[in-house]
Amino acid sequence: MEPTLVEKYIAEGKMPNLKKLRDMGCFKRLGTTLPPLSPVAWSSFLTGCNPGKHNIFDFLTVDRRNYLPTLSSVHIGGSSRSLKIGKYVVPIGKPAIRLLRKGKPFWNYLGEHNIFSDIIRVPITFPPEKFRGVLLSAMCVPDLRGSQGTFSFYSTKRTDELPYTGGEQIHVVREGHRIKSHLVGPENSLRVDGGVMKAPFEVAITSKDSATLSLCGEKIELKKDEYTPWIRFHFKAAPGIKVHGICQFLLKNTEPEFELYVTPLQIDPEKPAMPISHPTVYSTYLAKSQGSFATLGLAEDTWALNEQILEDPSFLHQCTEADSEREVMLDDALSKLKRGLVCCVFDGTDRIQHMFWRYIDKDHPGHDGFGEVRLRNAIPELYERMDKLVGKTMAKCEQDDTLLMVISDHGFKTFRYGIDLNRWLIDNGYMVLKKPAEGERYLATVDWSKTKAYALGLAGIYLNVANRESQGIVNEGKEADDLRVELCEKLSGLIDPRRNEIAVNRAYSARQSYKGPYAEHAPDIIVGYNEGYRVSWEAAVGDVTDDVFCDNTKAWSGDHCIDPKIVPGILFCNKPIEDANPRLLDLGPTVMKLFGVNVPKHMDGKPLNVQVNGAAPKGAAA
Repeated sequence: MEPTLVEKYIAEGKMPNLKKLRDMGCFKRLGTTLPPLSPVAWSSFLTGCNPGKHNIFDFLTVDRRNYLPTLSSVHIGGSSRSLKIGKYVVPIGKPAIRLLRKGKPFWNYLGEHNIFSDIIRVPITFPPEKFRGVLLSAMCVPDLRGSQGTFSFYSTKRTDELPYTGGEQIHVVREGHRIKSHLVGPENSLRVDGGVMKAPFEVAITSKDSATLSLCGEKIELKKDEYTPWIRFHFKAAPGIKVHGICQFLLKNTEPEFELYVTPLQIDPEKPAMPISHPTVYSTYLAKSQGSFATLGLAEDTWALNEQILEDPSFLHQCTEADSEREVMLDDALSKLKRGLVCCVFDGTDRIQHMFWRYIDKDHPGHDGFGEVRLRNAIPELYERMDKLVGKTMAKCEQDDTLLMVISDHGFKTFRYGIDLNRWLIDNGYMVLKKPAEGERYLATVDWSKTKAYALGLAGIYLNVANRESQGIVNEGKEADDLRVELCEKLSGLIDPRRNEIAVNRAYSARQSYKGPYAEHAPDIIVGYNEGYRVSWEAAVGDVTDDVFCDNTKAWSGDHCIDPKIVPGILFCNKPIEDANPRLLDLGPTVMKLFGVNVPKHMDGKPLNVQVNGAAPKGAAA
């Protein structure tokens, strides 16, 4: 949540519960991380450490051997051994799923002192770790295809006629009133010949606004512009072996063209194909008690909205439904846990502000480009919904020995303009291309023998260091140190000549910003953008365009990947806190101290001075 909006809406009387919470305790801005990206910030929250100690610096990291991006938080591999039986391959042992985030979450320390925790959808907790408590994983939980969220779009238009990129676009043929196709699953690792698993389905069109879907022996009614409930299905991997999943269908049109959107195929929480909770039965319990729910780490389909496959109302529905699912989980946890920690993350504030900020920024390039006038209040109404949630939670945390914190890991600002860092590096002599990029991703056209620095991901710039990168040319030591200083000086205060505005507040040296055993894995330079600017969409995936600066006309119009000084989070508490400048990484140590658990010396966070009348809390909710 953005502190300035919180203050504005409290002053307008739209957030009475947060006002009450502030008056009985406190409201403060909460210092975030460098960079203020969700995986970085939440990793610091749960470990109490700076990124140099938990190893998360971005959504992506770079494989220095081939300059390709990899997911920063988790590695998913196959079983190390297998047995071939005819046309099938039988794995021996479990698939290798490895958490790349380092450091122990503070609730693990609580568990070692017999304090139970219920952790719901806190990012960067996949795969789930064992501890005394229950946990449902969140950000970076993959879909069934192993991606971070691949939607499917079925249309009678040929795929070369569709203006979209991304997702799985499938051409279908209408035969009378019927259309046959299939859900596209993962590669079948149990067959020698591999191949993609498929789940056939058939759609019978019953009117211009309705149809009937047949899938895995079930019939589901489709209505135009209405999501189905979560639909369970399965892929047949081998005799007696099924891979279970869930998805939702959205009928967009039946005429003149048939169009059907399908959410990313998600892990079935009742029969998970890989562990998404601790213990594994926890997700099963939740699914049986409240019904199926979104399990994908980034369940709200921002890219489908960016591509305008989804319209604004359909995306907003995804967000509000995901938050509603989460609220049921929080209610269950608060009703059952009498002593311990409950921590639940609601993602709707992040996703809705990312995609709808253009509605509250009249100067945004996408303000009038597309969208629905009736959704111009989406963000104010979001804050009001969150305030009502706070009110419900406060009513369940009225005991004197219960501490309630409402926090946000970062704030939000407009994202009007993109900066192509790779084009800037080329124009300033730090990068050389073999040929024009022409839309090729992942730095495919870079001449590494002449390149000193490159950008990939959202966070910053890497030096092409000899004996670190496979084709590095910059010598570690004085040459690399001087280059870091030079780049930081040139980028800090960078001006957008089109608007005569400062685009980069400050470029930070990772060596000066991070301390710990994993600091060397960080980008060499973290770019702290000014409000209104962010790395361009093309530069984030290693593409190179013709211009350093460009307008951002996508629906994704709000962001926080900028200078952390500009986007602090929020901290409300039902008890007064004396500290003037609390930080996100202070919260874990604070909870530990309140429960009487010693804070490990390696943690960078410090316990905040919370006024609790000298009594340790029986319960804490965050």
